Amino acid sequence: MATVIDAMEEVDATAGQTLITMGDNGDYLFVIEKGILECRKSIDGVDTLLKTVEEGDVFGELALLYNTVRAANVVAKVDCMLWKLDRNSFTHIVKNAAQKKRERYEGFLSNVPLLRDNGMDNYSRSQVCDGLHNESFNAGDVVIKEGEEGKKFYIVESGTFTGVKKGAEDKALVYNPGEFFGELALLKDAPRAATVTAETEGELLVLDRGAFKRLFAGSTTIVDAMTRQTLKYD
Repeated sequence: MATVIDAMEEVDATAGQTLITMGDNGDYLFVIEKGILECRKSIDGVDTLLKTVEEGDVFGELALLYNTVRAANVVAKVDCMLWKLDRNSFTHIVKNAAQKKRERYEGFLSNVPLLRDNGMDNYSRSQVCDGLHNESFNAGDVVIKEGEEGKKFYIVESGTFTGVKKGAEDKALVYNPGEFFGELALLKDAPRAATVTAETEGELLVLDRGAFKRLFAGSTTIVDAMTRQTLKYD
């Protein structure tokens, strides 16, 4: 971490300034300390907003990871403060670890129905990969408890997990690999609606609340798909 910090350079951007131009060679990735930027691309001749990035997000890394040209324009929506990391430093410090993590998760996530069937493109899915971390559970372990504050969203990588709501034990939900839970509390800023327990030894892919909001809150199709699942508890 200290090596990465030493290699970074502070960048100030004013509202309307273009940080990345589609088609250019990529020499830097950027980490946002303050501000909001828009990733835009011309689709069928129409300037289209692909996604919005904000504090804590990273952009510009794909061109460095895969030695390709820039895939979109990135423009500051407001005045911003960022940190940039050059290609050589990225290659020597970060690239191998980032590639290994993406290789592990990208193939799996491409088959998760929530992400596969609701309009999430490869770039957005790669951003999900970057935000994930892995947690392991043994049979009988409680993952979340009904009534608690919700801080994480879960996708089952392996194993079987069961969700039970008090007074509705006959409506227990079973979560298998590729399925998800924990979204209700984050979508509605409400307490956990059920207790989820590991039925077998298993692995979960986890997004914290901040990453969940940044990656999914702007996608109507994904939020709708999550909302449909929450109705199973009603």
